[in-house]
Amino acid sequence: MISLDIFADPICPWCLIGKARLDRALEARPNHRFQIAWHPFQLNPDMPAQGMDRRAYLEAKFGSRNAVVEMHKQILEAAEAAGLTIDLATVTRTPNTLDAHRMIHWAGLEGRQTAMVSALMRAYWREGRDIGDPAVLAEIGESIGFAAPLSARLLAAEVDRDTVTARDRHARERGLNAVPSFIIANQHVVQGAQPTEFWLSVIDELAGIADA
Repeated sequence: MISLDIFADPICPWCLIGKARLDRALEARPNHRFQIAWHPFQLNPDMPAQGMDRRAYLEAKFGSRNAVVEMHKQILEAAEAAGLTIDLATVTRTPNTLDAHRMIHWAGLEGRQTAMVSALMRAYWREGRDIGDPAVLAEIGESIGFAAPLSARLLAAEVDRDTVTARDRHARERGLNAVPSFIIANQHVVQGAQPTEFWLSVIDELAGIADA
């Protein structure tokens, strides 16, 4: 197997789109050799624990309402091309995602990381749920087989908070400064939501190397 380490944040729209494009390639090449692991990278590590109004956040980040409208247009066009449904009208909060990354971390211990990432992204981008809310996170975890009461207790006890924060910090110390970022075989760094054709070529190249 070949490691594919993915650094992403569930509230990053290009991480959602990049995942969808990668998923199409993996579906087309079911015998791919990738062993996928998801790693934490918070878009907003200094976000207040309670999050903030998304419109205010975006206008502060991009400088104007017109800039936000243009950014949303690009996202919606790319999402549609990737076969995704995004309901921006329902996304009213920008949460602190540290707890969401803790859920992904725990899912990794159970071999269900990708399912957790998918559930978090769906909850945020299609259902407009606040994935910074521990109660919401417990319900999302339950949807993929995690016991909601246990998730709630772990979140309240701040279990693995320092571990996830340290992993995020380590990624930045290694030079990662944007998501999505992909590291292939612990050697090759690829940044951005790459097209499906790119991933198909990588998978086919790796298969050729393996067969040589």
